[in-house]
Amino acid sequence: MEFKKQKSYKVAPLPFQGQKRRFVNGFGIALQELKANKEVSIIVDLFGGSGLLSHTAKQIFPECKVIYNDFDNYSQRLRSIDRTNKLLADIRVILVDQSKEKKIETNYRDLIIERVELEDKAGYVDYVTLSSSLLFSAKYVTNLAELKKETLYHNVKASDYDFDAEEYLSGLDIVRCDYKQLYELYKDVPGVLFLVDPPYLTTDTKTYLSDKYWKLRDYLDVLNVLTGSNYVFFTSNKSSLIELCEWFADNRNIGNPFENSVLNIQNVTLNKTAGYKDMMLYKFVK
Repeated sequence: MEFKKQKSYKVAPLPFQGQKRRFVNGFGIALQELKANKEVSIIVDLFGGSGLLSHTAKQIFPECKVIYNDFDNYSQRLRSIDRTNKLLADIRVILVDQSKEKKIETNYRDLIIERVELEDKAGYVDYVTLSSSLLFSAKYVTNLAELKKETLYHNVKASDYDFDAEEYLSGLDIVRCDYKQLYELYKDVPGVLFLVDPPYLTTDTKTYLSDKYWKLRDYLDVLNVLTGSNYVFFTSNKSSLIELCEWFADNRNIGNPFENSVLNIQNVTLNKTAGYKDMMLYKFVK
């Protein structure tokens, strides 16, 4: 796709869990500094998400190859916007007499489920965008069965989503693969810059196609990408990752104190849907 520098998006066109809209300005400033002080030939967005970082990078480095790892197939959602707008328009008609930001009454809810089911049978529903229109804030479903179990709320936009998918994706090389494989392909390329925005520690990745809980080991594996690389990395103070790395830098000889210890696990149930694991480790060295 030939790149023509046009509209610069400051927010992703469609809802996405964890998009970096609050960081776009700061990210742009960081890239401008890199552009002024370091030669960048290729930019690899390892955790592409909504593509907002890739889009911004291409705007600032129009001459560079920018690789957007669209692992979650966000581009399909963008290119299916006409179908999504039509579905939401029909739901808007169903809810014409319903108050915004209120629970949807049962009879209207049944009509909505029926309409969504028709679209689902036709082949495609953007359930993430639909969730932002019909569910409580920050709650998402990924299929019809899950939607049928939820209480619905009237959060439907008053107008269509209005954007040009091809403009937003203009100039990006779109791939879909595991971030580790993508890193291996480009780690030795001169002037490569990695954009590294993994799911935050203990994040529910339900809306991601990886569909797994992002655990500490997953998060720490990403550090292998940062070592010796040019990167822009995103994290959160909830992870305490920076503090953890600083501690290990100050205690380099500790090794793994749990090596060869015995692990005992007890499951603790808080309620029907929540619980955790208590762990006991023991080792006698003398």
